[in-house]
Amino acid sequence: MTLTALTPEHTEPTAALGTRLLRALNAPISIQSLVATRVLFGAILLWDYFRYVNYTRIERYYVNTDYTFPYFGLDFIQPLPDPWIYYAWGLVGLSSFLVMIGAFYRVAIVTFILSFGYFFLLDRTQYLNHNYMVLLYAVLLAVSPANRAFSVDAWLKPHIRALTIPYWPVAALRLQTEVILVFAGIVKITDDWLRGEPLRMWMQERIGDIPLASLFQWDWVVMAAASGVVLLHIVGAPLLLWRKTRLWIFLIYVMFHVSNSIFFNIGIFPWLTIAVTLIFFDPDWPQRLLRRTLGLVEDLPPMPPPPRLTLPGLGRAGLLALGLWFTVQLALPVRQAAFPNLVGWTGDGHRFSWRMRIYDRSGRGYFRVVAPAGRTWIIEPEELLTRRQARNILTRPDLIHDFAKLLESEFARKGFADVAVYGHIRVSLNGRPMQDFVDSEVDLTKAGYNLFGPDDWVLPIETRAADGLIADWWPPLPLQKPDPEARLQAAN
Repeated sequence: MTLTALTPEHTEPTAALGTRLLRALNAPISIQSLVATRVLFGAILLWDYFRYVNYTRIERYYVNTDYTFPYFGLDFIQPLPDPWIYYAWGLVGLSSFLVMIGAFYRVAIVTFILSFGYFFLLDRTQYLNHNYMVLLYAVLLAVSPANRAFSVDAWLKPHIRALTIPYWPVAALRLQTEVILVFAGIVKITDDWLRGEPLRMWMQERIGDIPLASLFQWDWVVMAAASGVVLLHIVGAPLLLWRKTRLWIFLIYVMFHVSNSIFFNIGIFPWLTIAVTLIFFDPDWPQRLLRRTLGLVEDLPPMPPPPRLTLPGLGRAGLLALGLWFTVQLALPVRQAAFPNLVGWTGDGHRFSWRMRIYDRSGRGYFRVVAPAGRTWIIEPEELLTRRQARNILTRPDLIHDFAKLLESEFARKGFADVAVYGHIRVSLNGRPMQDFVDSEVDLTKAGYNLFGPDDWVLPIETRAADGLIADWWPPLPLQKPDPEARLQAAN
């Protein structure tokens, strides 16, 4: 084997490309759009903090349950005892407010990431795409100079003020938004979505409650809406980068997100997405908007030239870090291609891939626990978990496996060693009749869970195309449920 040394001719194009990229990312721009993103981000998360308090979600999600399901390898992350868990959520609210006003910014944004991230990692059954999105934007804001103007920090410490910044923080926020929006369209190119399911189901359920929902009783409206969502994300998101189409695409996005907020209970996601999409406008758009508004009532002098850039630019180490960040952002959504199964059915590759409002899954079932001596218990997830946890447990193989291991440990703690746990679960996907989801003859305590491939104890879906609405039936249980004293709580 012959090793060829890299000559200057080999390295110069790569070095020149890196130099040109750094020059573009370090070009001076106004700080105004970055500040607007910081303020809106903090305000929306502060509102979300009060929403959780108002709807007692911390109590319902993390206090009124004895079990949580942390992410793999993070079992040490457990709910704090009452009242400390409420204090931890208080940190989320306080840090959101400080980020919004730009006070003690670095400490505040890092505190927000740690406190919000703690709740995000506590329980996989509570996973939401928009909470993941919040953390991504928080990290990008944490490394940006978003507090250098129009902030308490800049008021208290005038020497840090800067009205001009390098372009790279705005470029990073734009690219992150493009990744989210484009993948949100790509993942909807599925058999079911292009047939109008589950959108048809969802909208028909809302006829009579929401006036506009009556439009979706016609198939052509459903099909147009389903295809339009795909086109809006795949075609519309890149057009946000083009000045001539930016405003029109943004207005379409605003209508799309407002309608989503009306039709679906999806919390802060529509408003957060609208807020971050503003980053595509010119960096000085707040000043331009204000001048255009004031110009309706008085003549204004020309805008002054931007001040000289005083902040240090992005170096090669920073460029490498951004490259690694976005490599991961691109890899996570496409990892499902490594699984030879339908992600909507098994859930493999679902998390962190921007599959938002795309599936309708419902599950029914129970777990059968068998002791070596032959004694049998029937355990329904809602006996031990919250309703929200139980609903997600029945449709996710990783959670089914974890719940079976939890039952094994609970029975061992009560003196029943080496029990077998079998899942009797049926699931409907996007309106199909319910079918068996897992092999009820497999002892889940002995079965493994594969992070990087399918599990043979998860049964394949029987029909790829939806046949109609969910069948309103449930076959009789193969076993009679035992008396209450025979359940897990009374095991001794």
